[in-house]
Amino acid sequence: MARDAPSIDAYGDGGFRLAGARHDGSVLILRDEATFWTVSDMSGVTLDALAPVLSAGAGEVEFVLLGTGMRNALPSREVRDGLRLAGIGLEFMDTPTAARIYNLLTSEGRRIAAALIAV
Repeated sequence: MARDAPSIDAYGDGGFRLAGARHDGSVLILRDEATFWTVSDMSGVTLDALAPVLSAGAGEVEFVLLGTGMRNALPSREVRDGLRLAGIGLEFMDTPTAARIYNLLTSEGRRIAAALIAV
């Protein structure tokens, strides 16, 4: 299947520039489509907040690339266990690093979801 993942051209000022268009706030990129994500800090990273990823399932998503903000932070055990039980991997890191890794992995055709907290 051909990929049409939006590139992350820039981040900062409370949002992202994806494929040339400004997106204010956090973003969830799933199935090569970016949508506003209501999460503004790690306390908002819950299984409910990741419901679209869980609905897509392991057949569509190898793993979630979680951008945790300006600093790396460990997601809750509930989130880690919930994704694991769904067969979806989790990689978490600060948002600037996650943005760079996202661009690399999508260029390789990897089936990932990106949940990125705005910085």
